[in-house]
Amino acid sequence: MTGFFLKKAFFDGWDNLISMVVHNLGFLLVLLAIMGSMSLMGINGPLGFLALLASAALFSFMSAGTAASAHSYANYEHAGWEGFRRGIRESWRHALLYWLLLILDISLITFVIPFYLSYGSIIGTLLSVLLFWLFLGLTFALFYFFPLFTVMKGDRPLKTLKKSFLLVFDNLFFTLFLAVYQMINLVLSLLLAGLAPSFAGVMLANSDAVKLLMLKYDYMEEHPQVTRKEIPWEELLYEERECVGHRSLKNMIFPWKD
Repeated sequence: MTGFFLKKAFFDGWDNLISMVVHNLGFLLVLLAIMGSMSLMGINGPLGFLALLASAALFSFMSAGTAASAHSYANYEHAGWEGFRRGIRESWRHALLYWLLLILDISLITFVIPFYLSYGSIIGTLLSVLLFWLFLGLTFALFYFFPLFTVMKGDRPLKTLKKSFLLVFDNLFFTLFLAVYQMINLVLSLLLAGLAPSFAGVMLANSDAVKLLMLKYDYMEEHPQVTRKEIPWEELLYEERECVGHRSLKNMIFPWKD
């Protein structure tokens, strides 16, 4: 599954490259707002802090809309602007929780953990280690948060969060692989000035990951006697392979050689 995930994520991104660039331009504006808020904190601390919270909220709602678009791309559809707006409208409660979790996650790694480490004691170090694992777990869970909502829209935000954690712990090695993949994504984004793959590419990869993982759970629900080692991935991925097509980097760059 992992090999096909890489292929699907790449070609889904390639097929929707222009739309992803448009989304990423929006994210770049949000990042400028965040940077401006941080600069404002040096002049007026309380006002800058409020502006930073507002910018984080804007990032959260932008992520909600982009996740809806990414869901359509992962399903070989093109929802357009209406899909983006519908995504925000349908998931605004999830976006609010995502905003709070994002603030918590950033606070843990930038303020709370360094604070306890500054004590230089065993207790402080132990607390820092525990909080670091909480930071990692929450970061990984946020990978799946919006994509899970797009496939289970009846769930409330906390239920979606619970399922996100369950998905992390039930697919720990794949989640670690996804985390490394997303880090490479962001490094590549810096080289491309944030236009691609950037945050839209991250959302698309997360949607692709959840879609493929759901194939496993749907199969196990229909065949409860099957163990994880007996999952027929070739059979489950057949339709997805047909939708992606028999493409390669060579025929993408040199289509006349097909």
